[in-house]
Amino acid sequence: MNQYTPADRPTFYFIGVTTAKSSIMKVFPAWAEHLGLEDAQIKGIDFAPHADPAAYREAVEFIRDDAHSLGALVTTHKIDLFNACRDLFDEIDPFATLMKETSCISKREGKLVCHAKDPISSGLSIDGFMGADYWEKTGADVFSIGAGGSTIALTWHLMRAERGANVPGRIVVSNRSAPRLEEIRHIHSQIRTNVPIDYVLAPAPTDNDAILPTLRPGSLVINATGLGKDAPGSPLSDDAQFPEGAVVWDLNYRGDLVFLDQARAQAEARGLRIVDGWTYFIHGWTQVIAEVFGIEIGTDTETIDTLTEIAVRATRG
Repeated sequence: MNQYTPADRPTFYFIGVTTAKSSIMKVFPAWAEHLGLEDAQIKGIDFAPHADPAAYREAVEFIRDDAHSLGALVTTHKIDLFNACRDLFDEIDPFATLMKETSCISKREGKLVCHAKDPISSGLSIDGFMGADYWEKTGADVFSIGAGGSTIALTWHLMRAERGANVPGRIVVSNRSAPRLEEIRHIHSQIRTNVPIDYVLAPAPTDNDAILPTLRPGSLVINATGLGKDAPGSPLSDDAQFPEGAVVWDLNYRGDLVFLDQARAQAEARGLRIVDGWTYFIHGWTQVIAEVFGIEIGTDTETIDTLTEIAVRATRG
């Protein structure tokens, strides 16, 4: 029996793990007012990580068949939902086809469409805080912990041959289990690149610790796991030592954020620059909202600053 209640007004869904705790529940109504999305609402749909494929299918079929359900943003479940529901989509965009993930569901002219928006949102975020020509100037590496959809997207953005010399010296991807590593390796094999990539099975935090000393100064170290948000803890141990001058980025913006606490403890001594997931949150959500509601939302600094200001006010209110 379907557990979902038909929507009585334009409804946008957030498919995640602990959606009620997300700032978007306060931010979306404020953004909707600013963007002229009258009467629109957001609702969360929570699943445990790696849920039963039938549960994903039920949610996607409901969104497809309900007149006032316009689409969804998907986090944590991007790859699992894609694998469970691929046949339900009428169209799958090129990024989603390559990356085998669903980060956005929309409806267009009676068709259910699967999108992968992370390559765009992660690219906007990285280029924003790293600055132009960073990789060409420094030759620094990238170490992304976790081989899920976010890492697939951000490595695609950074490794492409089209970037010329402005690519990392090396990319390292680690994961606690082997299948995800094999999947990302397969996806990377389809991308034209000259960047060396290492895939490391890291079932314990100390396995990730061991990678840090192999990175060049100024490298980007990323927590692309759910640890700190969907589950407590960090993918590193407290004994981990970041590279000199590293940029430490946690894709999470809420939770206990132990990963960032570990970086802050070394920030002065190691010359670290620390970035949380807030800007990634802004770009990620606005890209999906624009797609689902069929509107234009600029990515220029003025627009993003305005939307950020609205979001900050909403979360503090």
